[in-house]
Amino acid sequence: MSTDLATALTEGPPLVLDGGLSNQLASAGYDLGDELWSARLLAEAPEAITEAHLAYYTAGADVAITASYQATFEGFAGRGIDRAEAARLLASSVELAREAARRAEATRPLWVAASAGPYGAMLADGSEYRGRYGLTRAELERFHRPRLEVLAEAAPDILALETIPDTDEAEALLRAVRGLGVPAWLSYSVDGDRTRAGQPLEEAFALAADAEEIIAVGVNCCAPEDVPHAVETAARTTGKPVVAYPNSGETWNARTRAWDDSPTLTPAFSATGARLVGGCCRVGPETITAIARALGRL
Repeated sequence: MSTDLATALTEGPPLVLDGGLSNQLASAGYDLGDELWSARLLAEAPEAITEAHLAYYTAGADVAITASYQATFEGFAGRGIDRAEAARLLASSVELAREAARRAEATRPLWVAASAGPYGAMLADGSEYRGRYGLTRAELERFHRPRLEVLAEAAPDILALETIPDTDEAEALLRAVRGLGVPAWLSYSVDGDRTRAGQPLEEAFALAADAEEIIAVGVNCCAPEDVPHAVETAARTTGKPVVAYPNSGETWNARTRAWDDSPTLTPAFSATGARLVGGCCRVGPETITAIARALGRL
């Protein structure tokens, strides 16, 4: 459908984002214990990705995030995939989500957000939650720009610059999206009232305040209790719509390689004032349906 996402983010009720793509793929029996994570399935099981997107659209999501979070030219090269094929796989992530939207046969508009994760996601060593990779902003911009160009050419409704751990990478991404002709949102991974690298959120969001390409700002892959302060700070600092999609509230135990604690995410967090609300790690279709109902979307 042709309704403009930028308009929908400012008018009418809040929109619903999907949940964790990897969560849904793992539930379907796919092993994602791999440096490419869900991006591996772009080559090996693309239909599984379409089905995962479809599950979220059917659950009530208005926006689906593509399987390109950990998809990079460098990561694919490590698997012997040449640049042309890597570009095809990146672009296919958008088309797979589009196909899911077509299959959903929804009576409401459905949109596709092309994911671009942080540099640390490609390293697959946990540094995406720390930032400060030892690279200059120019080096980070050179890393991000080529895949953003490919994703933009595939014509998503928006680029999701997500799980960004620090302001250096945010500044690099703000430069990298210039002139692509596709709007973007900038979403930080946070710890309390700071980015994962320790910068105050007010400082971090202020970087995007005057960036024309950025039509929304927010947080993701964080604890549910971090959302209210972040949403208030993002809205006050930028005046832009806010996106919020926290984790379930469970904690990953690297020693036991298992999730500890119980989920703390409830649909109540959707009342914080964010205009695009969903979930990240360990958040599945059932929770997205509950959020959609809480927002009056179902």
